[in-house]
Amino acid sequence: MIYLLPILAVLLSFVFVYVARPKNKENFKLLLAFSGAFLLALTLFELFPEAYENSDSKTIGVFVMLGILLQIFLEFFSKGAEHGHIHLNTEKSEFPWVLFISLSLHSLLEGFPIEKNDAILYGILVHKIPIAIILGIFLLNSKIKLTNALFFILLFSVMTPAGSYLAANFEFAAQYYGAITALVIGVFLHISTVILFESSEGHKFNLRKLAVIVLGIAIAYLL
Repeated sequence: MIYLLPILAVLLSFVFVYVARPKNKENFKLLLAFSGAFLLALTLFELFPEAYENSDSKTIGVFVMLGILLQIFLEFFSKGAEHGHIHLNTEKSEFPWVLFISLSLHSLLEGFPIEKNDAILYGILVHKIPIAIILGIFLLNSKIKLTNALFFILLFSVMTPAGSYLAANFEFAAQYYGAITALVIGVFLHISTVILFESSEGHKFNLRKLAVIVLGIAIAYLL
């Protein structure tokens, strides 16, 4: 299931966009806010204790910071697609290789902690669904050929399971599990906090967004 569910989350989200043809990604801000809170809470409740267990705290802190910096670097190329903002030219018809590579590296890292922690799988699934929907809206509203869009989504969908497979079958993943987990924590911290900050328009109080954020934290705590 850890290999199948991330693939289905991406593919079914794309099918939904293809069938429903939603035009405005703004309609998914509540879902994004929930996913950001849910992922942030699971990172704090599940991944932080794992990373610091039997590891040097300073070293783990360094890798958390490296994860944050890595995600900032990736967003120079993805233009914020990991947290629901794609600022790319929809008039271009070429395959968006830079976007694909940056998103794929991000997704590959996501898969590492799933192999030892089932709970974080749900956080990644909830994170992937709105991102895949917004990515699907961009691909289908652009001038990219449908076959290329499908190729993009299919390859993107297998990246997280590929990360889980590497974690389960390669010795270096077990040897450096704490450091890799800390790196992923940094990535998740950056993404989830950006989602939460960006989901509030003009930093105005919004009761619905506050409610879904509290709900996401509560569900993560109960897992």
